[in-house]
Amino acid sequence: MNESALKGGRISNAIFHLFFVLLSIGILAPFLLIVSVSLTDEKALADFGYSFIPSRFSLVAYDFILQSPAALLRAYGNTIFITVIGTILSLLLTSMVAYVVSRRDYRLRVPLTVYIFFTMLFSGGLVPFYILMTQYLHLKDSLWAIILPGMLSPFYVLIMKGFMGKIPHELIESAKVDGASERRIFFQMILPLSTPALATLGLFIAFNYWNEWFNALLFIDNDKLVPLQLLLVRIMNTLDFLRNNSEYIQSLGLDMSQLPNESMRMALVILVAGPMMFIFPFFQKYFVQGMTVGSLKG
Repeated sequence: MNESALKGGRISNAIFHLFFVLLSIGILAPFLLIVSVSLTDEKALADFGYSFIPSRFSLVAYDFILQSPAALLRAYGNTIFITVIGTILSLLLTSMVAYVVSRRDYRLRVPLTVYIFFTMLFSGGLVPFYILMTQYLHLKDSLWAIILPGMLSPFYVLIMKGFMGKIPHELIESAKVDGASERRIFFQMILPLSTPALATLGLFIAFNYWNEWFNALLFIDNDKLVPLQLLLVRIMNTLDFLRNNSEYIQSLGLDMSQLPNESMRMALVILVAGPMMFIFPFFQKYFVQGMTVGSLKG
């Protein structure tokens, strides 16, 4: 390889590295700005605007949020329960359905795959969904009203089907010859081989459950069952109401200037999103492996 080719390769590598460095900065910059705003005094935000370095350091926003931590801790407990139970059940159902439609010796695999794909194109609508959950399943004011709708996603089933379809069918046939039952083949052979895909989909499913608020808005009225994201929405709506009606609030004798409006919003974002950002690095290895293993086996 001549010197010009080596030089060209170094230049191209430098361009790629520069691109990904700039991309990483672009991804991290909004998060760093949110952290900075949450740690900035409210009056300084009004005077100087947003900045990556707090112009006047303050923890007032976190003090306001944590003055009565009972509601926040209860919302954390509800969200953790929803995320953990929902992710486990969703992965179990998704892998079971995907395994069935990935088996070449299953005669109904094609119509079942078409049926699963069909549900991605059409839905029953919001009103029938609400009637089903409240009138037939009686899940009003229940955390299962948040867990149940997300337990099986056709998109995730098709992804898992594509992964399981790459597992050699001869492994299953040899296990059958050795006398293994279908249950044992699935739990002791297929699931261990599908660990990268399960970890990848599990991360996506966990994010969906952690960020779920719309179903909670529809079905949860009991304050003790409010998940974290719905609590965030309610606090944001309350802050918007106080800001838009500041004159009326001040006429009641309440001092709105003491309320850290903007910094409290950002502090809430940090408290709500922070745990998932710490969890992601532990799944990063499986996430990358799950995204590439299909191409390596193909």
